[in-house]
Amino acid sequence: MRFLGIEQAAEFRTVTRAHIIAWRKELEHQALAPASIRRKLAALSDLFDHLCDANTITHNPVKGVSRPKEGANEGKTPALSDAQAKMLLSAPPLDTLKGKRDRAILAVLLYHALRRAELCALRVCDYALRRGVQTIAVHGKGGKIRYLPVHPAAVRLVEEYLDAAGHRLDTAGALFRPVQNPCGNLEKPLSGRAIHSAVVQKWALAVGVRPEEVRPHALRTTAATNALEHGADIAKVQEWLGHSSISTTRLYDRRKSRPEDSPTFKVEY
Repeated sequence: MRFLGIEQAAEFRTVTRAHIIAWRKELEHQALAPASIRRKLAALSDLFDHLCDANTITHNPVKGVSRPKEGANEGKTPALSDAQAKMLLSAPPLDTLKGKRDRAILAVLLYHALRRAELCALRVCDYALRRGVQTIAVHGKGGKIRYLPVHPAAVRLVEEYLDAAGHRLDTAGALFRPVQNPCGNLEKPLSGRAIHSAVVQKWALAVGVRPEEVRPHALRTTAATNALEHGADIAKVQEWLGHSSISTTRLYDRRKSRPEDSPTFKVEY
């Protein structure tokens, strides 16, 4: 809107493909990373798709505008090693409610590759039996719901947490909740910030993982990478992650870039 001087909503009807290309060139002139430009163009395309669906404009001018290539053939978010993941899962204590909750949270992230917002949105009723298998209903991007079987290790930890927390029967309430709150409200869901700082970062630092490796998205990357390395079909992983495009899933495929397989370690003098 700033770039084109748009002040009224009706002016979106005047936007053309040439305007979008000029804006893309301006972003390139700002030396933004290709991924950032792709993300901005995708967001703008979503806006125009929404306006088309609302019958406000006749077409999406972003369609057909080329976007920068992906660049690297794998994502930038680092994945933890198997040893680091095991240490992280066992870091919280078993004799406190917070410890039980944090172990359950880490297990849900590391065994099911959830986004942080998806974890925060989980309700007690989303954790239920489905065709005889304990399942979580994950509310993902675009209103899509995917049903993921819960790993047996995660089932045990979530069950221990629910037994200790005592809100199993509050089916419409949040699955993961604060254990203490100065305002006294312990029924609201944990925030994304709390997941990052009070759970993931806290316990990762406790086991010696570097700060740049402890973002919640790194646990999603770790789970996807681990599943692919152990033979999971990439199309199934795409559905599991909730990706609309398999090209996004391929960014998690590190099988061709495992450090231990590098020719570096075959050199001998």
